[in-house]
Amino acid sequence: MKMIVSEKGQVTIPKALRDGLGIHPGQVLDFYEKNGHLVAAKLMPEGNPVDSVYGILDLKKTTDDLIPILRGEKDAV
Repeated sequence: MKMIVSEKGQVTIPKALRDGLGIHPGQVLDFYEKNGHLVAAKLMPEGNPVDSVYGILDLKKTTDDLIPILRGEKDAV
């Protein structure tokens, strides 16, 4: 696939490549030169993967309320 570099040095990664490689908005890419070729590599988030999702759920119940439900000891209300 051929793409044209803009005046700002930007290119669009074709959707088929983004989808196939799992590149999503906000994904950090590392660019480097290797044997005369421009290479872009996805950077994996550093640190504990749990930290990146901690606090994203907005639960209306406390942990003490949820544990019996998750264990099947009590019905969710």
